[in-house]
Amino acid sequence: MPRLSVWFVRAALIYLTLGFTFGGLMLANKGVPIHPLIWRLLPSHIEFLLFGWTIQLAFGVAFWILPRWQTQRGNVRPAWAAFLLLNGGIWLVVAGSWFNWPAWTLMSGRLLEAAAVAAFAWHAWPRVKPWVEGSP
Repeated sequence: MPRLSVWFVRAALIYLTLGFTFGGLMLANKGVPIHPLIWRLLPSHIEFLLFGWTIQLAFGVAFWILPRWQTQRGNVRPAWAAFLLLNGGIWLVVAGSWFNWPAWTLMSGRLLEAAAVAAFAWHAWPRVKPWVEGSP
């Protein structure tokens, strides 16, 4: 498995752990009230599971499984940029929701996440082989 795929999958598993932990705390708080501020973890729980785990795992598997031309994966810099942009965007959104930063902070995080998707698409687009009629 390529190094970048390993980084994507490991980061996805870390986000899965964080998301499940926050979700478990909120669920436990429903049964036995621990503290009312635990519900402030909900946006982070959603962010970690939706973007941190799901998108990151999809990127890691796509980087690994998309076809290669000959023996190379092409220019991997946009894919590495996608990794950094996605993680930076996730933490910017989470920090903005925890510390009640201004709305432009959350928007900046979302823009970083959108830029990560664009950077990954920039890398992956040339690797998608066209389907030819009659080929297996």
